[in-house]
Amino acid sequence: QVQLVESGGGLVQPGGSLRLSCVASPRIFSSDVMGWYRQTPGKQRELVARIFSGGSTSYVDSVKGRFTISRDNAKKTVYLQMNSLKPEDTAVYYCNLYSTYGARDYWGQGTQVTVSS
Repeated sequence: QVQLVESGGGLVQPGGSLRLSCVASPRIFSSDVMGWYRQTPGKQRELVARIFSGGSTSYVDSVKGRFTISRDNAKKTVYLQMNSLKPEDTAVYYCNLYSTYGARDYWGQGTQVTVSS
C-alpha cells in the first residue's frame, strides 16, 4: 500500500555531512509517524530518530546534537540531516512509516552510509 524510497547515502569522511531523503507513495498522512532506523551486521536494528505529526522529534542519545529529522508532507518526504558523522554511524539506514490509522509499518529498501577516512 505504501512504498518508501530512500536516497542520499554514500561514503563520507569523519566530520562530514549527509542528508538522507525518503519519498513516500502515495503520500504521508499527517497522522503517520516517521522514523529512521539503522542496522549493522551482527547488531540489533536501532531507532535513530522519529518525528510526529506535530513536529515533535526524538533521537537516540548517540546522535543528539548531530542529526536532525524533518518532514515535508506536501513533498511526501522525510529527511535525516546528519552532521559531524563518525565511523560508528556507518550502517544501512532505513526509513519507516507507521500508519496510526491502519496500524501498519512500512519500510524502505535501505541506503548505505559509510563513514571512513
